[in-house]
Amino acid sequence: MIRYLLQKLVYSLLTLWGVITIVFFLFTVLPGDPARMMLDQKEDPEQLAIIRKNLGLDQPFWKQYTYYLNDLSPISLHQNKKNSTDYTALNSGKYSYQTLLQLGNKSLVLKTPYLRTSFQKQGKTVNSIIAETLPNTIILAIASIMIATILGVGLGIIAALYKDQWIDRVLLVVTSFGMSIPSFFSAILMAYIFAYLLHSITGLNMIGSLYEVDDLGEGTHLVPKNLLLPALTLGSRPLAVFCQLTRNSLLEVLNQDYIRTAYAKGLTKKMVIMKHAMQNAMNPVITAISGWFASMLAGSVFVEFIFGWNGLGKEIVNALNALDLPIVMGAVLTIAVMFIIINIVIDFIYGILDPRVRIN
Repeated sequence: MIRYLLQKLVYSLLTLWGVITIVFFLFTVLPGDPARMMLDQKEDPEQLAIIRKNLGLDQPFWKQYTYYLNDLSPISLHQNKKNSTDYTALNSGKYSYQTLLQLGNKSLVLKTPYLRTSFQKQGKTVNSIIAETLPNTIILAIASIMIATILGVGLGIIAALYKDQWIDRVLLVVTSFGMSIPSFFSAILMAYIFAYLLHSITGLNMIGSLYEVDDLGEGTHLVPKNLLLPALTLGSRPLAVFCQLTRNSLLEVLNQDYIRTAYAKGLTKKMVIMKHAMQNAMNPVITAISGWFASMLAGSVFVEFIFGWNGLGKEIVNALNALDLPIVMGAVLTIAVMFIIINIVIDFIYGILDPRVRIN
């Protein structure tokens, strides 16, 4: 068990290092001067030189990469002298850290990963921006995956039980249609139908987030109904996938010998399906659920932007429009970490559901 955990940890760290490296090199070679972006394209040689020095952009490429890894690492080196050439956030006064070991004029410190500072939102760190927007994206993803799982698995069971009957055929057609529609198109369609044409009946808004500013400007208030359309839109494609996957997996399991043995023992159809068939049939469905949940965190960009949902996806679009690269890089790395965590968790769920793959 311990060996397995260590292997998973090593593979995860290597994967994360690869993502960090790709993200850094990809966005570093993009055209455009980050220093000039921070000055809003103004030509001021002195200010440009100061910003480049503060960001470490005047250093060789490999040093910039080293500084970036040092910023992201929870255990990193910190220059003790405040007027020294140190391009991390530690000397800026914005970061708290715990010293672990003194190494001459440097210290080995424990800190939270630093994702740099926004180019456009002066003085605001990417960490704080992600902390503000990520919870909304997680809420949207959880609501979407719950809708997709409950409806998808339920409809899949119905389709399997009524195989080749009219209800099975209707569900196959509808789910095939649902899988073929891209999320940005279904978002526009859902907003137009339920929030524009049927607004007088549904009372739903075309755009809006979980919290909205009060009409009098005296604060924010919770608006749960704004979650419905984005969640249904984001969950429509995985719903279709879960439905067909549950149907096919359940039909395959129902043809196994141990199912016929269960029937021979006198068990009812409901007991056979719920106690024996579903436990094994759910393995591929759980794999799909985990993958789709992680994908929702990254794929909610268009849905959030169209519905005006103040999440990480919308923030990524705004950052790309403004060429605010630190926000984009920080968001990509955050999503990558969540992918890795979800994949590790799902491996343990396998061991619980299926003894054949249980970790000893």
